[in-house]
Amino acid sequence: MDLEVKQMKSLALAYMGDAVYELHVREHLLRTGQVKPNQLHQHAITFVAGKAQAAIVLNWLENEYLTEEEGRVVARGRNAKSGSIPKNTSVQTYRYSTAFEALIGYHYLLKNQERLRELLQAAVGFIEGRDV
Repeated sequence: MDLEVKQMKSLALAYMGDAVYELHVREHLLRTGQVKPNQLHQHAITFVAGKAQAAIVLNWLENEYLTEEEGRVVARGRNAKSGSIPKNTSVQTYRYSTAFEALIGYHYLLKNQERLRELLQAAVGFIEGRDV
């Protein structure tokens, strides 16, 4: 399966990464004791919005937090051509958020659990104002 994952289209990786990150954020919020559904949803948006995801991956690139291989996955995700871009975000933000999701999906599908956990925790920490 390794070879298949490495050959997958970036948008397929991003599709999986989006779900994995969303699930991680939801679990994180529940574990922090936030239980009101509306509060949960509003708080989750701060983590999963394209702007937040783009900021995370740009921070990782700037601070050289990613391996060379991860950098290539991010570049592929950033350059992936999507049919549409959401109205409320810029093309650049959308591309970097797709790159973030592709990286998460990549590690998830390769079953790189330890690195996936590191990245997910670093992403949440970044949004909460803790350093990588």
